[in-house]
Amino acid sequence: MFKFLTSLFRKKADSVDSFLMYPEGKRYYRESHSIRRANIDEDAIKIINRLNKFRYKAYLVGGGVRDLLMGKRPKDFDIVTSATPNQIKRIFNNCRIIGKRFKIVHIIFKGKIIEVSTFRSLPEHRLEKHKADNDYLIKRDNSFGTAKEDAARRDFTINSLFYDPKNDSILDYVGGFEDIQKKIVRVIGDPDISFKEDPVRMLRAVKFSVLLGLDIEKKTKLAIKKNRLELEKSSTARLLEEYNKMFRTWKTSIIFEGLAENHLLDVLFKEPTDKLKKTDPEWREHFMETPLGKRLAVTDKLLSAREEMTPAIFYSLIFYDIVKDLYENDRGHLAHNIKESLQPVFERMGIPKREQDNLVKIFISQPRFQVTDDEKERQNSFFKKKDYFYDAFMVYKIVAISEGNESAVQTAFFWEISLRQRPKPDSHQFGQQNRKKEQNKKRPPRKKHRDRRGGGSQNQNQNNGTEENQFEKNDQPRSNVDSLNSESESENT
Repeated sequence: MFKFLTSLFRKKADSVDSFLMYPEGKRYYRESHSIRRANIDEDAIKIINRLNKFRYKAYLVGGGVRDLLMGKRPKDFDIVTSATPNQIKRIFNNCRIIGKRFKIVHIIFKGKIIEVSTFRSLPEHRLEKHKADNDYLIKRDNSFGTAKEDAARRDFTINSLFYDPKNDSILDYVGGFEDIQKKIVRVIGDPDISFKEDPVRMLRAVKFSVLLGLDIEKKTKLAIKKNRLELEKSSTARLLEEYNKMFRTWKTSIIFEGLAENHLLDVLFKEPTDKLKKTDPEWREHFMETPLGKRLAVTDKLLSAREEMTPAIFYSLIFYDIVKDLYENDRGHLAHNIKESLQPVFERMGIPKREQDNLVKIFISQPRFQVTDDEKERQNSFFKKKDYFYDAFMVYKIVAISEGNESAVQTAFFWEISLRQRPKPDSHQFGQQNRKKEQNKKRPPRKKHRDRRGGGSQNQNQNNGTEENQFEKNDQPRSNVDSLNSESESENT
């Protein structure tokens, strides 16, 4: 009888509460944490207050809360709310709904965007019996739920904390507050299912561990090695986006070292690591001593010295070992051989055609830097004007330094003395299509049409811009709002 009564009060295995350490949510108030409103973006606070005014729950969530608790400056502030995307859009006129797999709202301010998402529900398969052969990959994630469900469906406990500015409290359902204090990266729920739902979480676990100085929890670490091949199912666009984020950390070399130690690097970059395996079967244990590790370490050092690095430079350094032998091989045409050797890599990684062509040009031009004769001055000047010159030069310089090739380093100085060209702003957007290029072109001036009475111009120039930095002046939500046509793929975990 006693067992029967106690079973009634236990958390059911097929309920959301079974994934939560604190099913009712544990509150940490101002005296227990280090977050202060002065360190939070004022516009993020305004958004939360406005959502609260219309009786929606809204919290700061994710990396912003995590970084503030760890004494770091957040790169952005994300918000989660009980309001649906359409309801958010009725409240704010400076916003747009984006995404297919995961619809979110971008609220646009001058010079920044604040991301607002709706509470999501736990995927149905989480509440069912786990089967090893099931495909749990999440293709769409637009089922809305409660705050506790949203916390349970997130990736790691350290990313599942909610900050409530109304009373300066942190709401914790999953034990993330304690994991930050213990410096642990831990998956919420079963790591095997979590990584099958979104394989990119494995990459993110390693990245958080390296950048934040955290240890990956043992069960999570074992699941990464076990499920590493699930990464092959990930969206190539999503992976390119994650790589670009990595390259901006100034710590790419140690992130790659972490990926190597956790058996992910040879899944993500199969062809380059195959070259490493042939020369050194134990390359994972001392990745920083490999040619690739040395090149990335030099790149991070140059970044810390305020040199500019584009994603194309990083990809060229990663792929360099694939084409290196072709420079010493006189058989065939160099350009053809380079394209042929890189094509399988390009196709597997989903690198867009425009970036493929640019990478090929970078590799083809490497021998050109060895020509420094005075009689080639005109040709050298013409070479420097190429749009890919800066990227190609930086690759040549980094390879020379990493290999300790003094002759090549001196040659690099020859080209660097007069180097003034810098990469174009769009060169940092590797793998992202330029949208509506026509919008950047100047429109031809409208012709003035005078009426028969000799009056002035009938068509006055109108300001077509939207006021992106203002809330609705009217406190009532807007109605009959046209939906935007933005369908960019925004992946959120």
